[in-house]
Amino acid sequence: MDMLWWVLGGTFVVIGLAAYIIFRVYTRTGNTLIALDQRCDTALADVDVHLKHRHNLIPGLVEVTKGVAKHEQEIILGITTARAQALGMVAPAVRLEAEGNLTAQISTLLSAVEKYPDLRALPEFTQLRQQLVDCENRITAARRFYNLAIEEYNTVMRQFPGSFVAQRRSMSGRQAFGLGVERTTVDKPVAIAF
Repeated sequence: MDMLWWVLGGTFVVIGLAAYIIFRVYTRTGNTLIALDQRCDTALADVDVHLKHRHNLIPGLVEVTKGVAKHEQEIILGITTARAQALGMVAPAVRLEAEGNLTAQISTLLSAVEKYPDLRALPEFTQLRQQLVDCENRITAARRFYNLAIEEYNTVMRQFPGSFVAQRRSMSGRQAFGLGVERTTVDKPVAIAF
């Protein structure tokens, strides 16, 4: 009879210890996921600050361009429309896609103004262009940090026990902030003709 009590007591201790360990792992993993999710939100807020600064620079750039490059109305309309769409988006995934479109429109505008030496010579345009380049560099750095935070969050969420905890807490993965440019167009070799 004494042996039975020892076995039952040992079984309860093992079950209690296993339950405690499972609870600790579940709690720790859940807290890790919450902390990583918060880091993603903070990183997105950093990106958002730089995007807002870029939004503030665009009207000045458009006005200066309008004054000299009157033939580029389609590009100017495209950039103002892309800016309005980016400002109107609320959901992060859709907003980041709209920001990628705005980046493409800005690149198109800056490429088009190369045909206008009078515009490039204006100090206002030069200053706005430099501010925009600086802003784009800060966006790139903030975007890189955001994407690293997303990668870490999604990795923990895909691994066990993170996948189990995320499913129980209805947590879902996040989408990285892409450049909005196809990689194949970036990697094309430069054609040199003589």
